[in-house]
Amino acid sequence: MGAGHTHKLYRRGVSPVHGLPPHTKLAAVLAFVVVVVSTPREAVWAFGGYAVLLGGVAAYARIPTGFVLRRLLIEIPFVAFAFLMPFVVPGEQTEILGISVSVPGLWGAWNVLAKGTLGVAASVLLAATTELRELLLGLQRLRLPPLLVQIASFMIRYGDVITDEMRRMSVARRSRGFEAKGVRQWGVLAKSAGALFIRSYERGERVHLAMVSRGYSPVASGTGGAPRSMWIIDEVAATRTQWARAAALPAAALVICLLGWTLR
Repeated sequence: MGAGHTHKLYRRGVSPVHGLPPHTKLAAVLAFVVVVVSTPREAVWAFGGYAVLLGGVAAYARIPTGFVLRRLLIEIPFVAFAFLMPFVVPGEQTEILGISVSVPGLWGAWNVLAKGTLGVAASVLLAATTELRELLLGLQRLRLPPLLVQIASFMIRYGDVITDEMRRMSVARRSRGFEAKGVRQWGVLAKSAGALFIRSYERGERVHLAMVSRGYSPVASGTGGAPRSMWIIDEVAATRTQWARAAALPAAALVICLLGWTLR
């Protein structure tokens, strides 16, 4: 994995959060999400506390609020699903602005929105402070099966290949005067998608044959079957201080969660 695989979610910078080993950040975010999901939905104030904690992390990492908010748009489909719940979930009814809605549905929508948004925000902060290669190193350090780490690394590399193929096809369409202005152009776009699938599949076969010719074997043990030149080498170990810094977020969230269960 080289520098060319820097993803758009990553924001280059120098901060204490950027400097933490990737496996400590992965463990901290996972623990934070587990705590958030374990919080009773009735403890509304607790979710505000979690949001304040994430805001503190963003400030500590020097990540602008607008940067995080723009990337939260990825959860719009879940927001749409949550807004439907008060109208489809059966149970006690109440009126809001003259509209009859379900009380269990309102609580369900709040549960999905609050916990989903906090989980996505935590993931955005993780991605904003950790490069893709470092994320893979962190997964390896956390003893994720080597084969899964290899699959993830190949997926990232091949994603760049597919993106470049899409760009070339788009340039070719525009050079022939094509512009997607309405439903009539959907047929061309559908054919382009089919052509992209076939080209990607054929490219994948060629890449696999090239890997096999260089000694790759998916059934090999230890390194996921990759020869040494393809290993993801991780020599970074976290100190106790770094683990303590990473654990500050889930530890503070755990205190809020316990208070939420106590004061509900």
